[in-house]
Amino acid sequence: MAVQKSKVTRSRRGQRRSHDALSQNELMTCSVTGEVHRRHHVTKSKFYRGKPIMNEKTANTDSE
Repeated sequence: MAVQKSKVTRSRRGQRRSHDALSQNELMTCSVTGEVHRRHHVTKSKFYRGKPIMNEKTANTDSE
């Protein structure tokens, strides 16, 4: 059974937990549609970085 060698101080414990707090998501506004979306994610109208994203079905039919 693991037993600690010495007590962890409040300071050391706080330093370890300093990154545990959740932060708010960064939100961006799409330059084309004006939608608010999370950074580095596709908008609901399928735009990413101002460019439309193709559907998988249309991408597969184009390659055939």
